[in-house]
Amino acid sequence: MRRILIIRFSSIGDIVLTTPVIRCLKKQLPDAEIHFLTKQQYFPILRDNPYISKVWLYDNNLRELIRQLKSQDFSFIVDLHKNWRSLFVKSRILVPGDTFPKLNLQKWLIVNLKINLLPAVHVVDRYFRAVKKLEVQNDGNGLDYFIPPEDEFDMGTLPEFFSRGFVAIATGGRHNTKIFPTEKLTEVCLKIRKPAVLLGGKEDRERGEQIVDAVGEKVYNACGIISLNQSASLVRQADTILTNDTGLMHVAAAFDKPIVSVWGNTIPSFGMFPYLRQEYRKNSFIAEVNNLSCRPCSKLGYSECPKKHFKCMNLIDIEEIVSHL
Repeated sequence: MRRILIIRFSSIGDIVLTTPVIRCLKKQLPDAEIHFLTKQQYFPILRDNPYISKVWLYDNNLRELIRQLKSQDFSFIVDLHKNWRSLFVKSRILVPGDTFPKLNLQKWLIVNLKINLLPAVHVVDRYFRAVKKLEVQNDGNGLDYFIPPEDEFDMGTLPEFFSRGFVAIATGGRHNTKIFPTEKLTEVCLKIRKPAVLLGGKEDRERGEQIVDAVGEKVYNACGIISLNQSASLVRQADTILTNDTGLMHVAAAFDKPIVSVWGNTIPSFGMFPYLRQEYRKNSFIAEVNNLSCRPCSKLGYSECPKKHFKCMNLIDIEEIVSHL
C-alpha cells in the first residue's frame, strides 16, 4: 500500500482549506493511506477526518519526527505549506512530491506597489496543483469539517430564545488590523433582530464582555470558554455567520452557511475568501472598503493601522452588513 504525506503546519483556516485535497486524494486513490503532518494544537481539526489514516504532530521535535516519518516509506509528499520547515522535512525524507504556487511576489507587488498581478484563483484550487502529478482533481464538493458527537454544543445551555435562530459572530483574528472594531460590532448587534453568539479565543473575551454590557442578553459571549470544535458546532447550528478574515470563516464555508465576511487590511484577491460550493456562493457577502490607496497594507496584518486612521474597517457600511445578516 502506498502512503502519501500532506504537510500543513498551521493555522485553523489554512488547514480547513486543505480538506478538499485530503478527500479527493483518498476517493480518487482509494488504495492509498493519507497521512497529515501539522502542529499539535491543530489536531482537533483533523482528528475525525475519515479520509486520513494518521495525523503526525509537530511540537518542536522536528528531528525525531523526521526519523519516524522516514520509517513510513512514503511514496509522495504534498507540501501545502511551502515554508522552510516543510522544505526541511522534504529534504530529509527524499521522496517525490510537489507543492503549490504561493504567489509571494504577486502579493508583495500589490502590498508595496499596488500593482495587481494576482490571478483570480482561490488558494484551494492552487493547492490542487500539488497533486496534479497524481492525476487527482478537484471534485467541486467544497470544504470538510468533522465534529465528533461529544464536541457538539448543547443549545440547551443558551437562553431559550436562541433556539429560534441566531447569528454566530467570529470576533477575533491573529492581527488587530483584521478585526472588526468593538464599537462597530456592538452597533451591528444592536441593530440585528436575531440574538448573537460571540466566538473567539481567550484574548477576545474582554471585548465580548464589552459588547454584552452594551447590548444585553441578546448577545452570548462564548469567547474563550468553549473548544474549537464546540465553536464549529455553533457555526453549523447558526442561521448566518458574521466573520473577520479568520479561521472560523472557512469553518462556516465547510458547512455551506450564509456568510458576511468583513475585510480590513487584507483583500479577498489574495485567494482566501469563503470557498463555498457553487450552489451556495450567492450566500456570501464581502464587506470591504474599496479604492483605499493604502489597502492592502500587508498580506497578514499589524497590531495597529500603520496610517493611524484604520479606514479599511472604520468606513465599512454597518447598514449593509445588517441587511445581509
